[in-house]
Amino acid sequence: MQLKNPLPKCAAVFLICFAANISENYAQEKTVLLDYYYNHEVKKDKSGKENRFHYTWEDQTLNGFSMLGDEFKKAGFQTKSLDAAPTSANLKGSDVYIIVDPDNLKESPTPNLIAPDHIKAIADWVKAGGVLVIFANDSSNTNLVQLNDLTGKFGITFTNKSRNMVKNGKLEIGEVHVPAGNEVFPTSKIFYLKEISILSLRPPAKALITEQNDVIMATAKYGKGTVFAVGDPWLYNEYVDGTRIPATYENYNGAVELVKWLKKQAL
Repeated sequence: MQLKNPLPKCAAVFLICFAANISENYAQEKTVLLDYYYNHEVKKDKSGKENRFHYTWEDQTLNGFSMLGDEFKKAGFQTKSLDAAPTSANLKGSDVYIIVDPDNLKESPTPNLIAPDHIKAIADWVKAGGVLVIFANDSSNTNLVQLNDLTGKFGITFTNKSRNMVKNGKLEIGEVHVPAGNEVFPTSKIFYLKEISILSLRPPAKALITEQNDVIMATAKYGKGTVFAVGDPWLYNEYVDGTRIPATYENYNGAVELVKWLKKQAL
């Protein structure tokens, strides 16, 4: 039976195009997964209840990653978290996986350690095209031992040598200069990072930013995937919100540019 008032041709074309655009947008949306397993710090509120804090998407205080999460969302990412140890199953479907400041005994009485089966799952995921981001810390504030078991797969070692130990408000000690023509940070010129672990590299890793012969940031290609590493959780709210450090330091712009670069690396 023929409809009495068939849809006008122009309207039908519009609906087809609209549906195609929706389908394309969903297909293009990527996922960034933030580790909540190796970093699982808690503190008690006034009632005695334990609450997560430090480096989470949800935390809008100076300790959180809410601003970085917003930049990922602007770039078309879904932001998700992983409360369990990484496996091939729970990494599947994620484009970027971020590990930040794994707990040591100072931060947790029973820290979740990076184990050999975790390393295999992560390395296989990167090899297949995943993008791994490591924001470590200096050796007194994180567990570098098992972290290096993981990053060693990609030629990256976080050393016990620390630098940018800012004291007495001398912010210039924390300056990190971005070389001209940098592939990740094409317009940024200067960042602020404090109390960072210096990197030691071997192939396939290569230095991205070096300060006075100390490697601050590095990248590595591994199979079809990519690794980005820095010895500090430097893009949490405290250092990108524009209120804690002078505008001279372009950490916020660094966050924007890093997210854009990570999206390009994701297959």
